[in-house]
Amino acid sequence: MTDQPADPFDELISRALAKLPDEFRQQLESVAIVVDDDPTPEQLQSTHAHGLFGIYQGVPRTTYGASDAPYASKITLFRHPLEAFSTSEQDLAARVEDTLFHEIAHHLGISDARLREIAAQRRSAG
Repeated sequence: MTDQPADPFDELISRALAKLPDEFRQQLESVAIVVDDDPTPEQLQSTHAHGLFGIYQGVPRTTYGASDAPYASKITLFRHPLEAFSTSEQDLAARVEDTLFHEIAHHLGISDARLREIAAQRRSAG
């Protein structure tokens, strides 16, 4: 068996997850977090997007019976788009964190519209 070098994205994901409060991390036990190089045409079509940094697939925690869903939820981060739009290692780390938190918000039942409202409130307060 050969030792493979650790995937730098795994470290970025671990660091981002460590920043989450415990009560949010505890709600991720049934969520697979994976890294793919690029989104599939089906993933792009399902979101009506031309490009994606990440995608949440599953049953949000706010849906009745989500804990009894027949399959685990999945968050996928897409390496190539994240790298292509990042200007530095720090920028990449921030994009991975932002994307992961965005997809976790979907798992917690927060819509894109509500996420935009929250972002607008943070910009106006800052």
